[in-house]
Amino acid sequence: MNWRAIRAIVYKDLLVVTRSRNTMLTFILLPVIFLVILPGGVVLLASNPDAVSEFTTQSSDMEMFFTNMPDSIKGEIEAYTTDNQRAIAIVALYFFAPLFLILPLLLSSMIAADSLAGEKDRKTLEALIYTPTTDAEIYTAKLLSAWIPALVVTLVGFVVYGVVVNATAWPVMGRIFFPNLTWIVLVVWLAPAAAGLGLSASVLVSSRVSTAQEAYQIGGLTVLPVVMLVIGQLAGVVYLSVGFILIIGLVIWLVDLVLLWFGARIFRRGELLARL
Repeated sequence: MNWRAIRAIVYKDLLVVTRSRNTMLTFILLPVIFLVILPGGVVLLASNPDAVSEFTTQSSDMEMFFTNMPDSIKGEIEAYTTDNQRAIAIVALYFFAPLFLILPLLLSSMIAADSLAGEKDRKTLEALIYTPTTDAEIYTAKLLSAWIPALVVTLVGFVVYGVVVNATAWPVMGRIFFPNLTWIVLVVWLAPAAAGLGLSASVLVSSRVSTAQEAYQIGGLTVLPVVMLVIGQLAGVVYLSVGFILIIGLVIWLVDLVLLWFGARIFRRGELLARL
């Protein structure tokens, strides 16, 4: 494996990403919406005693969430002394956790979809194919080109989210309460797996379609499992406890390995050249 050639391809792809206005706008807007505006606004709303009282008495979703809550999570929530503190803890520590996973999944999927299909649109695929590299080296480079920036944005977003929720909740909490163990395991174990799912599926798709637009549309379907996870938690069916995160993370990592193995098996530069 020629890592010097792989680094050169990754560097070139990262330059393309940073020079794309639409891509960089997405990289900025998504974290701002999901990690600053939404959590900051909801935490401020949860700091209002009247709003919390009215919501808890009228919301069947909240009642279902509490009814089916595992003892481990219930014990953590009950450790807070006021309704406002409990509401903030539920929102910041649990409701936004599955939404956070959309970032690594969507960003890696978006970059990976552009990695090969975008080369076709930019008329640069032929030059890439004729470089003195193997199919495995090109495939590895395309995977890293999507995985690295997705993980960087995820880690930075985690820090930003922590600052936002701790700052907005400080008048009620009176201390730094985020992150907890659930979020640490989420960021270290599950988020990289989610990014791997997005990029492995999208690289596989983008190597088989003719345009980046087709790759975006098909690769976007990888977000559906996270959407189902969000709905399941709101409905009180699943909860992102540490144990659940470890299990679902293991499942996703195994799926990643299968997709990566299959993608490496079918990746052939000759077939890409035929689609030019």
